[in-house]
Amino acid sequence: MNITIVTVGKLKEKYLKQGIDEYLKRLSGYARVEIIEVADEKAPDTLGEVEMLQIKDKEGERILSKISPDAHVIALAIEGKLKTSEELAEGLDRLATYGKSKVAFVIGGSLGLSKEVMIRANETLSFSKMTFPHQLMRLILVEQVYRAFRINRGEPYHK
Repeated sequence: MNITIVTVGKLKEKYLKQGIDEYLKRLSGYARVEIIEVADEKAPDTLGEVEMLQIKDKEGERILSKISPDAHVIALAIEGKLKTSEELAEGLDRLATYGKSKVAFVIGGSLGLSKEVMIRANETLSFSKMTFPHQLMRLILVEQVYRAFRINRGEPYHK
C-alpha cells in the first residue's frame, strides 16, 4: 500500500520529527509512506470570514495539487467520522482488498480544510472532538496507521 500524508506547514519541533521518523521507520515494513508538506498561508491573528476562506482556498489548491487522481482521500476534520483503531485498521484493509493501493490522508492548516478538499475527500476522519495542533496530528496519524497495520497482521502492540 502507498500512503501519502499531505499536510499544511513545515514541522519545526524536533521532538515531533523524532516521533514521526520512528513510526515511519516502523511502517516501512508494511507500506510505503510519504509525507508531503505544502506551504501555509501567513495570517494575521484577527481574520474576517472572507480572509479565512481565501487562506483555506489557497492552501486547498496546494493540497489538491499533491493528491493522485486515483487516490482514496481521507480528510482529517473535527466534524469527520470518529473511529476506533480497529475500525481504521478494518477500513485500510478493505481498501487494500478492493484494489485501492493509494491512500492519501490530508491534514489542513490551523484554519482547517477548504470546501474543495472536503469535496474531493472520499471520507472524513476525526480523532476527537477536541482541536489538536496540525503538527501534532502528523505524529498521532502515523502512530495510528502503524497500529492499524499491526492490528491487521494480528501482531501484538494494539492492546
